[in-house]
Amino acid sequence: MSSGIQDSEVDIVIAALQPNLNTFFEAWRPFFSRFHIIVVKDPDMAQDLQIPTGFDLKVYTKSDIDAMLGATSINFSGHSCRYFGYLVSRKKYVISIDDNCLPAKDTAGSTVDAVAQHMVNLKTPATPFFFNTLYDPYRKGADFVRGYPFSLREGVECMLSCGLWLHNADYDPMTHVVKRNQRNTTYVDAVMTVPLGAMMPVSGINVAFNREVLGPAMFPGLRLRNEGKHRWDTLEDVWNGLCAKVVCDSLGYGVKTGLPYVMRSDAEIGKALESLKEWEGVKVMDDVLPFFQSLKLSRTAVTVEDCVKELASIVREKLGPKNAIFTKAADAMVEWNNLWKSHGARNA
Repeated sequence: MSSGIQDSEVDIVIAALQPNLNTFFEAWRPFFSRFHIIVVKDPDMAQDLQIPTGFDLKVYTKSDIDAMLGATSINFSGHSCRYFGYLVSRKKYVISIDDNCLPAKDTAGSTVDAVAQHMVNLKTPATPFFFNTLYDPYRKGADFVRGYPFSLREGVECMLSCGLWLHNADYDPMTHVVKRNQRNTTYVDAVMTVPLGAMMPVSGINVAFNREVLGPAMFPGLRLRNEGKHRWDTLEDVWNGLCAKVVCDSLGYGVKTGLPYVMRSDAEIGKALESLKEWEGVKVMDDVLPFFQSLKLSRTAVTVEDCVKELASIVREKLGPKNAIFTKAADAMVEWNNLWKSHGARNA
């Protein structure tokens, strides 16, 4: 599988939320060893990281975050620590996979190279303006169906690749409790472009993006008041994905979902009941979805930075009065834009 992307153009970013990463790195060694790796340790974790040798990697800790950024209102704890890796990377592309995920196997029993598939997704065009019923027309054995306008067949640049996972599904607390024994065993061999205007709950579990272009829109913004360390009680990546999708739609870029799959562990199964009574994500999404569905950025916002700045202003005006967490999210988006200019740009 060849994407045309050079290994030197890619950073692998890993958010370390557990100290022992030996099993994780050994499982990914065949696919990670060619690339530079950025590991960001959860600032709230006291234990030392255990990482096997033989990788080209750089570990960032709380002291590194504090030394580089100083006083900042952006919270990089928990799953949000991955975004610091996005900030310090200097590569064109970033691929990020959670530390409780291992390589999956496809329907033929072959181990999936998630890195290579993400690179293919980002390098081949996306088709957001007209849906192709054979999904990604650029994959081997596929093409555009009858009636697909020839004027749209060149597609547009893909900026965000959202991979999927097997075994432990990414549910909210109430669904986790009801379906605590359910596992995802269905491997769907498909990639599709998310249509223009369609919103989706992007997850940071298994994602890749064109950092050079989309980086200013890949930020930790929304923090729930009772947010913890578990995937089900955080919305930081969902919020980020909604913002990134709006930016891509406004600027004419594409977002893909589907392959590649990873295999998620059972480590957090059974703990969702602890968050069930306090989780406010359901109410938050009831406010958020109509807002994003009707949102239109101005034509004067011609760069990703412009779009994020304008989006933050609209969030503060329209959502801020409903809940203070949205005002804080808008503040974080503005601050991220400033941090990107000073620390995230390739020439910073």
